[in-house]
Amino acid sequence: MGVKIRPFCQSLRVTSSLPALIVFLITFYVHQLESAQFTVIGSANPITAMVGEDVILPCYLSPKMSAENMKVTWLRPQFSSVVHRYWEGKDQLGLQKQGYEGRTELLKDNIQDGNVTLRILNIRPFDQGQYNCLVDDGTVSEQAVLELKVKALGSDPLISVEDYKDGGIQVVCRSAGWFPEPQMSWRNLAGQLLPSASEIKSQGDDGLYKTENYFVIRENSNQSLSCSIIGAHQDPEKKSTIHISGPFFPKVSPWMTAFCVILVALFIFIGLAIYLFKVKGKH
Repeated sequence: MGVKIRPFCQSLRVTSSLPALIVFLITFYVHQLESAQFTVIGSANPITAMVGEDVILPCYLSPKMSAENMKVTWLRPQFSSVVHRYWEGKDQLGLQKQGYEGRTELLKDNIQDGNVTLRILNIRPFDQGQYNCLVDDGTVSEQAVLELKVKALGSDPLISVEDYKDGGIQVVCRSAGWFPEPQMSWRNLAGQLLPSASEIKSQGDDGLYKTENYFVIRENSNQSLSCSIIGAHQDPEKKSTIHISGPFFPKVSPWMTAFCVILVALFIFIGLAIYLFKVKGKH
């Protein structure tokens, strides 16, 4: 009799716990399904910002749901560093990448609708690159990738005369304050490209580029030419023009030429005479 009661009791316990187990599994599955039912959306196209301006990096959840109790992290993946973090209802900036201190702001006005957009103040050249908007609800995490392009339009090209060189007049074209690195070129009045004598480019501590491009103008060609510079984002071209007239080119006087020829001949004659006197003295 006792042998029959034990299997019955065990069967009863299993039978009574089975509905609870099924309910638990269904609840857990539904919770997991609900937690995973959102995506993070950013900008499909690159965002362009000017140096010194503020920029908005859009990021939001779809469908709309509150992100107040989620962890929101903006990252620079190429540096493996945090740009801005929001967690437990407030900003957590202890691990913020150097250079972003006081320059980032998570726009929380519409965070209940899933909007976790980031504002970056006073854009700098090193801000250019990829950003990840990562949202974690405690169970799963989703992210969107955004691309920020930074640009700065430098000064108009300035042409100045440097010196006489190689039978012509050397001029230099200068411009500064560009990002990314610009392209500078010389052209004649017909718009044809001219080869420069040399070019010097450098990047300052602020990340902006300056360039110097040298050209030698000769009397028999290219007395009038232009220097143009253009940025990397198909920005409007900036151009300056210079014309140097004939009187400024170095001239060789006929009298000076004759004098130089006579002087050379005189030195040769004196040298020959000294040599002959030395030979005669030996004999």
